[in-house]
Amino acid sequence: MSDIATLISAALLLIGALFALVAAIGLLRLPDLYTRMHAASKAGTMGSCLMLVALAINAPDVGTMSRALAGVVFFLLTTPVSAHLLAKAAYSVGYRLHSSSVMDDMAPSDDKQ
Repeated sequence: MSDIATLISAALLLIGALFALVAAIGLLRLPDLYTRMHAASKAGTMGSCLMLVALAINAPDVGTMSRALAGVVFFLLTTPVSAHLLAKAAYSVGYRLHSSSVMDDMAPSDDKQ
């Protein structure tokens, strides 16, 4: 059973690291603040959660496992809300969408693209 848990943990760590890599590449390559924030919040959260689940599976004691799973719940509850609030604040301060964006849903009705 220990070997199976180790293999599952290794697979989850690898997949989580790939999601974190995709998030990092998205931060570097995407054109504007909003798409970068989307990459960081979605792929970064998935990568972090998968790595914490891998820790929980391979944890030597219940305390470490429960803290890792609490971290997963914390990530899943707080990241979407904070990304939404940061994007809304950035929009209200004046950061506009990239020119390749298709539609601006928050623009006044006469300025919608």
